[in-house]
Amino acid sequence: MRKTARYSTLAAAGLLALSSLTACANDVANTASSKGDGKGTKVKIMVGGLDKVIYLPAMLAQRLGYFDAEGLDVELLSEPAGVQAETALVSGQVQGAVGFYDHTLDLQTKDKAVESVVQFSHAPGEVEIVSSKAEGDIKSLKDFKGKKLGITSLGSSTDFLTKYLAVKNGVKVSDFTPVAVGAGPTFIAALQQGAIDGGMTTDPTVATILDKKAGKVLLDMRTPEGSQEALGGPYPSSSLYMQTDWVNSHKDTVQKLATAFVKTLKWMSTHSSTQIADKMPADYSQGNKLLYAAAIESTLPMFTKDGVMPKDGPETVEKVLKAFNPNIKNAKVDLSKTFTTEFVEKAAG
Repeated sequence: MRKTARYSTLAAAGLLALSSLTACANDVANTASSKGDGKGTKVKIMVGGLDKVIYLPAMLAQRLGYFDAEGLDVELLSEPAGVQAETALVSGQVQGAVGFYDHTLDLQTKDKAVESVVQFSHAPGEVEIVSSKAEGDIKSLKDFKGKKLGITSLGSSTDFLTKYLAVKNGVKVSDFTPVAVGAGPTFIAALQQGAIDGGMTTDPTVATILDKKAGKVLLDMRTPEGSQEALGGPYPSSSLYMQTDWVNSHKDTVQKLATAFVKTLKWMSTHSSTQIADKMPADYSQGNKLLYAAAIESTLPMFTKDGVMPKDGPETVEKVLKAFNPNIKNAKVDLSKTFTTEFVEKAAG
């Protein structure tokens, strides 16, 4: 192995270790502060990063007291990447997962019946960042060739989207190197130290990078317009998804969860980013509440107001995954089984 390749591997391994340690520390803190009142029906939900703005409705519902109001004792757990939340769900460790809707399609091809029951968003909420050191070499997505691009983890939604954007812009998946660097401090460190040339991440990481002048935005998918331009349509991303068998056998509990989340989305649509930031745990702002509120402000356009799956959204996701994912490209996916609007429609009514 060449020295540079070996050092790159070691650097990546070090970052992964750091990411895991940070995640564990975050999990302890988040779990301790995200338990319900101990009354009502117990439900465990794994979130692919509790402090990520794209998954904000999970903690906000807890902080607003909407779970308690529905007679639920919800325990929110945190993993640094959505694919790990998916694993926790299918292994039966938790009853629900808050992560990207695209996992429901991927899992169907693996004979796992999972469905989105509340759709938080109609855009990815993701941003492609280029490091200040590499911005001269990466002017567009066509310049991904030969570059090291940060993602949260292999098999994650950032991995899926990065591969799609590369292929769409004439770059083969084998022409660039995806590097798993997590989010938050580990992503920023990788960017600053040159372990990655750019990468895909979300707020509040994006806001911090721009504030530190460590990188600039190459592609912004935090709005429906950004999603349309980059992906050709609405892209339902963050959602509450659950195993279909569990949904069908616990409809009353699922309805209560849906009602709490729909109330949360409506509350978000009628309050400012500062008011939302005020409701969140103090440590989420990392000592800079103005920056945290700005991060929420930038991401708010991605959220739905009613939890309903956006029209043509599943088709956009399928198109994206088929572009590079052989499991889905060669399989017939029944999109009608990857989501349900039964519970959110009843909640709205």
